[in-house]
Amino acid sequence: MYNFQTDWLAKWAKYTPNRMFIREHQRDVQWTYSDFNKRTNAVAEFLVNQYKIKKGDRIAIYSKNKSEHVILFLACIKIGAILVPLNFRLTPRELDILINDAEPSIFYYDEEFADHIPKISAVQKVKSVQKLKEIEKFLLENSIQSDFRPSELFSEETPVMILYTAGTTGLSKGVIITHKMLFWNSVNTGLRLDLTSKDHTQSFAPFFHTGGWNVLFTPFLHHGASHTLLTHFDADLILQLMEKEKATILFGVPTMLQMMADSPLFNKVDLTSVRYAIVGGAPMPIPLINIWHQKGIFIRQGYGLTEVGPNCFSLHQDDAIRKKGSIGFPNFYIDAKIMKDDNTECVPDEVGELWLRSPVVTPGYWRKQKETAEAITDGWFHTGDLVKKDNEGYFYVVDRKKNMYISGGENVYPAEIESFLYTNNAIKEVAVIGVPDEKWGEVGKAYVVLKENSSLTAEDFIKYCLGNLAKYKIPKYVEFLKELPKNDAGKIDKKKLLELHLNSINKSNN
Repeated sequence: MYNFQTDWLAKWAKYTPNRMFIREHQRDVQWTYSDFNKRTNAVAEFLVNQYKIKKGDRIAIYSKNKSEHVILFLACIKIGAILVPLNFRLTPRELDILINDAEPSIFYYDEEFADHIPKISAVQKVKSVQKLKEIEKFLLENSIQSDFRPSELFSEETPVMILYTAGTTGLSKGVIITHKMLFWNSVNTGLRLDLTSKDHTQSFAPFFHTGGWNVLFTPFLHHGASHTLLTHFDADLILQLMEKEKATILFGVPTMLQMMADSPLFNKVDLTSVRYAIVGGAPMPIPLINIWHQKGIFIRQGYGLTEVGPNCFSLHQDDAIRKKGSIGFPNFYIDAKIMKDDNTECVPDEVGELWLRSPVVTPGYWRKQKETAEAITDGWFHTGDLVKKDNEGYFYVVDRKKNMYISGGENVYPAEIESFLYTNNAIKEVAVIGVPDEKWGEVGKAYVVLKENSSLTAEDFIKYCLGNLAKYKIPKYVEFLKELPKNDAGKIDKKKLLELHLNSINKSNN
């Protein structure tokens, strides 16, 4: 018997077959729920017959946002396979790590990145390496028919995706995303955002991010709503589309909303259809909140992470100014507590580590039992984020995961960058911190101690990083020191380094 429980696309294809599901702006083509479901069935049938894909097999995709991502993801749901979206901004060295870990049965790549493939050694181990164009025909040909039916029913614990996050140890970890997580994240999101099947948004967050899939895309699919898919962020284009398509909700990081506010189109377009903008990734400055409020669009800030949801906290738009800096309350089906090092709970205004318990917590990291056991105890996920709660129950993030910083919405983990930089024979010690930046929110700054009789210029440093680290991970600033400040435990004191940076900024301004 065909199981619609996990196949939301098939369900809406029966309920509202003629309602628009997705429109891709790049190729100016759109599909109804019924049409896209037929095409997805055909892709599922093709993958099973052509490549013998079965439950649990991984399918990697290396491309910017395209409808091929969506149809492969929904085909995986029908088969029981697992989609692995790869970060197209990573270097071949970084991609090798992810591909070796995921061990996909198929590696699909966009021809835009064809020149990169010979440089990715792990691809040689993949059974089938195919151009993404192979899937295009299922999207664009007129007459697509398929009688595909799943060979078995899938439980809520069946994995549907692996999303890689940079680890604080410098090693990437694959977060397992299950049907259960998608369902409860959608319920939480729908309850807090009042989602309906009439909602429409523009999707431009990259699909290698949980934000690209799970902030709005999968909740919208669950609610029978619609999207316009963009390959990348374009402030002017998005403003135009929001007006033309009467978008109801916008999702972005503060840098994106700043770029949109700076656009000459911002004061010209009619955005009265937009209920509010969902903002994540970093705190949004109050002046920028005011600009959007004056436009009539309320800001709802939140907090989330790939391993939990990601829609974990939401600050109601009415509290955007009164509770500035707050992430609000936990969403409906999420329990939260703030814990001290001795595993006792914090009182109001006391800082501790945020622990979360919910059906949206990941079952773990792909093939990393030790890291999973360290992160989850008795169903509680230890976020590593330091937070506090005020007397009214509003939560505030005090510090991020072990010095992680956010550059243009991208999580950057200094440990990963430092691990690579130590491969340079001239470097004795190095520490990377996030420092304020007007455009990107934060950027990296590297403090370097050279080995005796070694030489390295700032230009040499940047050249060494190019091609080995994604551009957003390469520190914008480099400063050479005779020694790095240490704390009483002998560890590098990054707070002192940040003070050093801020003091140098203040001196240059005076």
